[in-house]
Amino acid sequence: MEVEPLPVPAGPGALAVLPRLAGALAGRGPVAPYPADAAAPQLPRHAAAGLPDDLAVVVGTSGSTGVPKLAMLGAAALAASAHATHERLGGPGQWLLTLPAGHVAGVQVLLRGLDADTEPVATDLTGGFTPAAFAAATARLDPRHRHYTALVPTQLVRLLDDRAGAAALATFHGVLVGGAATPPTLRRRAEAAGVAVRTTYGMSETAGGCVYDGSPLTGARVRLDDDGRVHLGGATLAHGYLGRPDLTFAAFTVDADGSRWFRTDDAAHLGDDGRLHVDGRLDDVVVTGGMKVAPRLVEEAALEHVPGVREAVVVGIPDPEWGQAVSLLVVPDPAAQPLSLAEVRDLLRPHLPDHALPRRVTAAPAVPLRGPGKPDRAAVAGLFDVA
Repeated sequence: MEVEPLPVPAGPGALAVLPRLAGALAGRGPVAPYPADAAAPQLPRHAAAGLPDDLAVVVGTSGSTGVPKLAMLGAAALAASAHATHERLGGPGQWLLTLPAGHVAGVQVLLRGLDADTEPVATDLTGGFTPAAFAAATARLDPRHRHYTALVPTQLVRLLDDRAGAAALATFHGVLVGGAATPPTLRRRAEAAGVAVRTTYGMSETAGGCVYDGSPLTGARVRLDDDGRVHLGGATLAHGYLGRPDLTFAAFTVDADGSRWFRTDDAAHLGDDGRLHVDGRLDDVVVTGGMKVAPRLVEEAALEHVPGVREAVVVGIPDPEWGQAVSLLVVPDPAAQPLSLAEVRDLLRPHLPDHALPRRVTAAPAVPLRGPGKPDRAAVAGLFDVA
């Protein structure tokens, strides 16, 4: 048994791979989906006898902590993910694909369609993602079914900014938003527009989102260690990494009772409501003056309390006095008045401790991205003048 690279076109052409995905789930050989306009993945050698018996899909990780890895997802894990998603959303339905199907979030839209026995509809991405294309694709959904879609936060912002896009979005029975943090202000805005938002948390190693609105899906498990690091387990877990038993051993653990866990690089806490609140990646934490600052807390405060800010990303920039300086990138509304660093700090001072207040602020027309919807923090750092 060998893993077959599977090029997946963007837009409606992605639906052509549905029969091959169905075959992979049925045991007719695993596939490794990748964007058709990209180079085929270099699949490492892995002894056929050592591959998991039910291996169906191999998906690349985002590579945010180094070389991208290839997560091995079994048919049982993918089925558990699809079943649990439909259960949480209120039943099977028809899905609208808006994301590249070479990544786990897009592949999962296709796989959920197979689980529900409904053919997905794909948004035309010829000119990139646009509200007009989204609205046109929404109109092609079968009215006999419940309707679902999955977005990244940037797409949600664009749709809410467009009258036709927002109207189309409000017709869905469930809208999954993931790939990056969804600011509370954005969620409230979507809910006010009548959008049935569900924020998701997960990764390739968990067959995509396995925690919705802070609550694990049926079959998924969450625990935090003493440092607040998130560990994920349960039925949707990957078998490990293709051709990299060393990385599998480092990231996946087994309890005495046989329970398997994936050790994430994220920190989180449980709120008073018992729900999981992800604070961000452990390696994104800014250490300034010996104090730790979680970027997400500053980003959410900027979105909430600085007028005219549409998107915000915080990074740590090397600083001779503080070690790292809390540095805030904002994407402003076109009509917003520019604000000085002193004005931004004054607006945030009632809401953040002094050590978390930005020491640098810059603006850009868009946030640099890495993968579907994820901020490229290295590229963001490069936007600051550190001379």
